Amino acid sequence: MKIILFVSHCILNVASKVILYDEEEINAEEDLRLKFLNAAINKGVQLVQLPCPEFTLYGANRWGHVSNQFDNPFFRKRCKEILNPIVMEIKEYQAHPDRYNVLGYLGIGGSPSCGVDHTCIGNCFGSFGGRQDLEETLNGISLANKPGIFIDELKTLLKENGIDIPVVELYANEPDKCMSLLDNIK
Repeated sequence: MKIILFVSHCILNVASKVILYDEEEINAEEDLRLKFLNAAINKGVQLVQLPCPEFTLYGANRWGHVSNQFDNPFFRKRCKEILNPIVMEIKEYQAHPDRYNVLGYLGIGGSPSCGVDHTCIGNCFGSFGGRQDLEETLNGISLANKPGIFIDELKTLLKENGIDIPVVELYANEPDKCMSLLDNIK
């Protein structure tokens, strides 16, 4: 039986991520990412990489965003366009339980799009130039205990299609969450 795991794009391609400048944060996430991927590959898990909704809209030179900026009908529509064929793929795998086991979906903690339990929020909008409140705005960015917009749309589509799979995140502060996906694989 083939074990299938759907993953956020940056789980396999960190080059797609917004450039981070916090070395400690980068190293902690990278250590967990490599630990998870090595364990998954050693257990024979087949990884299905989804497109990055942010990269496909804004490219490599984008600024970091918060989920509030993506919480609009246009971005949600784009997420659904990306996710609809993925949901159909999950359904097809699940239609053949003798050959496939869909392990779940792995998102990325803190992402405004792909965070599952943690996403960044803030009151960010407008131009940076000439702002008198820029430092206050940047200091107002925080981590919220809720999904990013892409994951929110994924969960809705899964529910609408009667698909019940674990949706968890790779998050350095809570490494057991992602590693638990692999616990029941022999």
